[in-house]
Amino acid sequence: MGDNDDSEIIEHHVDEEMEKKGTRSHAASSSFLESVTPSDREGNSGTQSSHRLLAYSDALVSIIATVMILPVAHTKVEDNEELRESFQLLLTTKIAVYLMTFLIVTVAWAAHIRLFQVIVRIDDCLALLNLACMMLITFLPYTFSLMATFPKNVLGILLFCGCVMVMGVIQSVIVLYAFSRPFLLNEQIQISENQTFYKHHILKVIMRVPLMCFFASIFSFIFFPLSYMLLAIVIFLPYISQSLKWCRSKAIGQVEETPDSMLFYTYLPNEPLSKDRVEAFSDGVYAIVATLLILDICEDNVPDPTVVQNQFGGSLIAALQVYGPEFLAYFGSFATVGLLWFVHHSLFLHVTKTTRFMGLLNTFSLAFVGGLPLAYQLTHEFPHNSRNELEAIQISCVIIFFAGIFQLTIWVVALYSEQETLHPYVRYGGREHVFMLAKLALYPCVALGTFFLTCILSKFSAQIFHLMEITVPFAFLVLRLLVRAGLALLRLIFCPDRPDPRSVVEEEDDETRVPFNALVT
Repeated sequence: MGDNDDSEIIEHHVDEEMEKKGTRSHAASSSFLESVTPSDREGNSGTQSSHRLLAYSDALVSIIATVMILPVAHTKVEDNEELRESFQLLLTTKIAVYLMTFLIVTVAWAAHIRLFQVIVRIDDCLALLNLACMMLITFLPYTFSLMATFPKNVLGILLFCGCVMVMGVIQSVIVLYAFSRPFLLNEQIQISENQTFYKHHILKVIMRVPLMCFFASIFSFIFFPLSYMLLAIVIFLPYISQSLKWCRSKAIGQVEETPDSMLFYTYLPNEPLSKDRVEAFSDGVYAIVATLLILDICEDNVPDPTVVQNQFGGSLIAALQVYGPEFLAYFGSFATVGLLWFVHHSLFLHVTKTTRFMGLLNTFSLAFVGGLPLAYQLTHEFPHNSRNELEAIQISCVIIFFAGIFQLTIWVVALYSEQETLHPYVRYGGREHVFMLAKLALYPCVALGTFFLTCILSKFSAQIFHLMEITVPFAFLVLRLLVRAGLALLRLIFCPDRPDPRSVVEEEDDETRVPFNALVT
């Protein structure tokens, strides 16, 4: 998955390197092939494409990142407790640790993407090393649970940092092993004269995160909050590095760098990431969140046969009516998750290239999507018209708002380099530009409006929230018609003499045609 895109990215960079040096020729390729020993050729026959390994890794990381919400969602708040006080406690412990751990897991996943943009084939040894790395990632939820339950105990953060450091060592071994067998690398890297430089550069970048975790584990014994600050720095390390580099260039002048230093593992926000793997990871998160919603119903909303017989005269229908609010909250939450995925799918359908910064924004959106099981728990847990119910609904609106607003931010960021990142139809002035804006802005606007309506009409907060969940799917069905009607009205008011663009017949080649799925609202 994404092997072709990754190969093209690396090939493009190496082509630039060869053009600058004037050494890219058939002779270089021939000399490399002559240097390959028979044993190398025999070893090459035991390799396979990394497609399935990457798909398995993406699925595993998406599961691990998402299930970390379960300890938060299953935290019970008694009816006689103030939700605001309980939520403040959650915010400072479990929710904060969940968000930080989710982001760090996705940082590890992004590092995995970058690593296998260099390594395009695997053998048995690499597959086993990758499994060892995945095993440590699967252990991270347990360390998260320890940190959330015992926030002032150093054991949780020591285990977490220990896992990350060992993962860094394993990834370093993977790099060393792959570069010792060049046939595992991208073909263009195989003929490069700078393999040693690439290897050292990649190892240096890989070991930065384990090094930060090492310092975090040390400071956990000295000043505990500082260790959490260091872990937070890991998430934003690329952007901190670029800021420091910019400050250094302003203070002492621009530092000359070799062209090689920008070929791989750069810290630039526009560094490409595999679009296929970003989509696969995101789909995994959405699918798992949608599945987690049903677990509580299967566990808590199946009545006991004795209770049905004694209290409801054997009527299962009467017994299930008690769980009506839970079922309503489930269907509404599932529709919200499904429609957020639909918006995400529509967005990336028109994205032609994903960057590191877009990946970070996508991670933030997925982190809030992962919080939707918590929103589901809160919206049906408290008595009707209680203060706790109102605050639970407002918390759900906030979660939905941020999940949607980060999707909109991805599109805004893509517009800054639209020639490289977006399909022509959704660029500024394109036919689908306004419709895409409306589709991305729908959930943030509706969530924000619902939040303020519940503040004004607090007695009807539950009805307003459920009405929002029911009407939004129908709004997506008629959204294209609403956009066309709105544009026609604006054109009639401000530009009455301007002809309708749809009446102008334009000849376009296949590259500028809108994808078929984009026509489906």
